[in-house]
This record gives sequence, structure tokens and C-alpha cells, in this order.
Amino acid sequence: MIFDDVDAFVAAAARLPADREPVARAAFLVAPDGMRLAEQSAADNAYMDLAVPFDADRALVQHRALQRALGDVVPAICFAGDPETPDAVFPNNVFATARLPGESQGRLLIGRMRHPVRQREAERADIRGFFERALGYRTIDLRGTHGISELTGTLVIDRARGIGLAGLSSRCDRAGVVAMHQAFGLRATFCFELADGEYHSNVVLSVLAGRQLVICPDALRQPALADRLAELYRSVPVVRLSVAEKAAFAGNCIALDRSTLWMSEAAADGLSSGNRRAVQAAGFSLRSVALDELEKAGGSLRCCVGEIF
Repeated sequence: MIFDDVDAFVAAAARLPADREPVARAAFLVAPDGMRLAEQSAADNAYMDLAVPFDADRALVQHRALQRALGDVVPAICFAGDPETPDAVFPNNVFATARLPGESQGRLLIGRMRHPVRQREAERADIRGFFERALGYRTIDLRGTHGISELTGTLVIDRARGIGLAGLSSRCDRAGVVAMHQAFGLRATFCFELADGEYHSNVVLSVLAGRQLVICPDALRQPALADRLAELYRSVPVVRLSVAEKAAFAGNCIALDRSTLWMSEAAADGLSSGNRRAVQAAGFSLRSVALDELEKAGGSLRCCVGEIF
């Protein structure tokens, strides 16, 4: 069910068991080969500045370091990049996976992107072929549906409970939420509006291994929603981000296993001591990788990571 009322959503979600796998079994990335700052993406991504010099070689070095680091906790594979798709380094917007209890096949989702420069990424036969032929996944292609559905960029998922947090913006509308809710096999999804200037939910909030909420209240059109959502995760401290921490991409973080929180080096350096203690209290160790060159494209570590469930 899809909710617009936070009280009804919290009440429904609180009754759901955390009986699904909360973290991915592997990760996939797309290399920044031929990467550049895309003008179309910058049109509604306030985290980009086209006037800033961009070093493609340095971006590639940082991305390789990210893959090596992630490989310490999960298998991490990397597909080649393509100069015709300069934003492909952020694959989680275009491709995502799900595996539901009782289903013998995993699901590969292909999103319906807003900008043509990103729509081209969905045409890649190699990524689709890997999941279909090598892993035996069935594909759910949302490009034939209505609305904009930029997958786990716009929809933050608590995989343990099977619930979604969908931030409406220029990159996500109600029709897109309906399509994603069904394709991911979610039990409940809450729709809310992001504040002006925000484009993706996963830049401003995250749910870590189904047990900790990371959120910037000021990035929501109604900041008070953060307190209501926090009620679902009261067993551990909530990580409430300041605007400065959010701007450093601390909200663009991910837990790929049950004990490690990943974010960029800039995000980790900007994290307050109180929020560091909150992360530790939830049982996570914090690991970071320098991604400042990639961050010039308006995304950070979590955006670079596609999860394989």
C-alpha cells in the first residue's frame, strides 16, 4: 500500500516483521570511462557546478579504489563505462535488484529516467545480459510505465521490512512511485516531498541494514516528518544530519553488510562527533573512500553502488 499520511504509514510499517534480508549479497559498479559533467543532469541537480574543473583520470583512480575497498565486505564487480553515458557511474538510478521470499528468481529493475542523457544507460545489453543470463534474474522494465522512476536514487528502501521512502521531486512523481512499489515488491511506501533544490532521496536519507535511520530534516519540505519516521528506528540513535553534513554527502551512505557504514571521505570528515557516536552505537564501523572528483557530478558513494539481492 502507498501512503501519503505519515501517521498511517508509521502505524502500518511498525506492524511489519523485519523478516527479509536487510543487506545485499554483492554490489556492482560502472566505471567512469569518458565521464564528464552532463549539462542535462545539472539542470535539476544543485550539487553540480559545471564551472568546476573535472579530472577524468583522477575520477577513474578514485572509482577503482572504491571497488577495491567494497570488495573487503562483499563481491564487487564493475562494468565498463561509455563516453556516450557520462552519468553511468551512478548506476543505482537506472538498474536495481530485488529478491522476494518465496520467489526462485531475483528481479532486475530498469528505471524510467527523466533526462535523455540518462535514458541511454538503460539500453546497455551487457548489464541486462549479466543479470538475465548469468544470474537468471527476470527483468521488470519500467520504461513502458507512466511517471519517472529513478529507482534507489529516489526511493530509499528498508529491505528488512519491505518498506519504501519516496521523495517526490523533479526526478520522482506519484506514478513513478506506484511503478517502483510494485516492481520492488514492497509492503508499504510513504510518499513525501523533498525540499526545493533536492533531487534524490538517497542524498538526504538512508536506512542502514534495516535498523538505523540517517536523515536530514531540513531536506524535507516538512522537516517534522523526520521525527515521525524516526519512530520506526528507535532501538538505536537516529543520525540527524545538519545541512552542512548533507551538503558533504553524509546522507549518501550505505551499509552493504550488517556492520559497516560506507560514505565518502568528505562526508566522513564532515560528520559531527555526535553522529559518529550514533553510528557506533548502532553497531556500525565507519569506512570512507576519497570520491571528491566523482562528487563534482552531483552524487557520491551510495550513488555509485548498485546492490545485488
